[in-house]
Amino acid sequence: MRILRYILQKEFRQLFRDKAILAMMFVMPTVQLIVIPLAMNFDVKNINISLVDLDHSSFSQKLISKVGASGYFRYVNISPSYKEGLKSIEAGTADLIMEIPPSFERNLVREGSQKISISVDAINGTKASLGTGYLTRIVSDFNQHIRLNINGNTTAASPGPVIDVTYSYWFNPLGEYKYYIVPGVLVLLLTLIGGFISALNIVKEKESGTIEQINVTPIKKWQFILGKLIPFWIMGMIVFTLGLLVTRFVYGIVPQGSMGLLYLFASVYLVALLGFGLLISTYSENQLQAMFVAFFFMMIFMLMSGLFTSIESMPAWARTIANLTPITHFIKVIRMIMLNGSGLADIKIELFYEFLFAVVLNGWAIWNYKKTT
Repeated sequence: MRILRYILQKEFRQLFRDKAILAMMFVMPTVQLIVIPLAMNFDVKNINISLVDLDHSSFSQKLISKVGASGYFRYVNISPSYKEGLKSIEAGTADLIMEIPPSFERNLVREGSQKISISVDAINGTKASLGTGYLTRIVSDFNQHIRLNINGNTTAASPGPVIDVTYSYWFNPLGEYKYYIVPGVLVLLLTLIGGFISALNIVKEKESGTIEQINVTPIKKWQFILGKLIPFWIMGMIVFTLGLLVTRFVYGIVPQGSMGLLYLFASVYLVALLGFGLLISTYSENQLQAMFVAFFFMMIFMLMSGLFTSIESMPAWARTIANLTPITHFIKVIRMIMLNGSGLADIKIELFYEFLFAVVLNGWAIWNYKKTT
C-alpha cells in the first residue's frame, strides 16, 4: 500500500501541476455538454418548398396556407411551372416541389378526388422521408376537412366502422429530442476525455524519461497500472457528476431511476475505459502514435454506439462490433436509468459486460506493460 500511495501522490501532483489538463477535463466537457445538444437536433424543420400552383383557387390557397402554418415548411419561391420548380431543387434552394394541378378545386367538388404532385430531393434520405410524411399527413387532414365541408355532417351516409387511435408517449411525453441525446452526449464526452488522457499517460512517462526511474524501483506492474488508473477514475467521476448537474439544471432532465445504480455503472465503465486507454499507452512509443490509435478507436466507438443511429437498424456485423464496445452498453443503460427508471434487474446483463470489459482490458494492460531494468 505504501508503494501504491507513493504512485498516487506522484500522479495527483502531476495532474494539478498541469492546468491545461485540468481545464480539458472539467471545463471543456461542461461547455460541450451545454452547447452540443442545443445544436444537435434531428427534428426536421424548415423544409424548403418550391410551390407550383396551377389552379389559383380558394381551395388551393387554403392548402398552401395550411402547409405553411404547420411550422415544418417554408416557401422559397412560387414557380409558374414544374420545370421552373425543378431548377430550384437542382440549385439546392428547395427540398421539394408541391404542384397543385389545374381544376384542383373543381375536381374536388364535383368528382370528390384530385391528385397533387410532390417531387422530393432525396439526397438526404432522412429529410426526404420525414418531409414527405409531414406533407402527406397535412394533405390528408386538409382532405378530411374539405370532405366534411362539402358533404356536411347530417346528409352524409352512415359511415362504416371507425377505429379511433389514442396516443400515449411514455418517458418523453412531449417527444423532445433532448431527452434522447443529452444522456448519450454525456457518455460520449466522458469517453473522449477519459480515453484520450489515459492513452497519453504512460507514453508521457516514456518520452520524459521517468519510466526508466520507475522501472528500477520494486514497483509491481499491477501497482503501476492501478496507480495510473485511480486518479483518472476519480477525475472521471467528478466530470460525470458535473455532467449530471448540467442535465438537471440546464435541460431539466431528472433521473427517474436510482442514482446509486447510475454511479455504480459509471464507475465500472470508467475502469474499463481507462484500462483501454492505458492498454493503448503500453503499446505506443510516443504521444502522437497514442493519439492516432486512440482517435481511431474513439471514432468507431462514437459512430457505432447507438448515439446517432439505432443499433437495431445496423447490419448484423455492425451490431456485433457495437456490442463489443463498452460505450454502447453505457449509453443504453444511462437512458434506461435516467428516462425509464430501470432497476438492477433490467441492466444486470449490461453491468456484467462492463465488468468483463474492465477485467479483460486492465488485465491486458498489466500483462503488456514491459517493466525492464
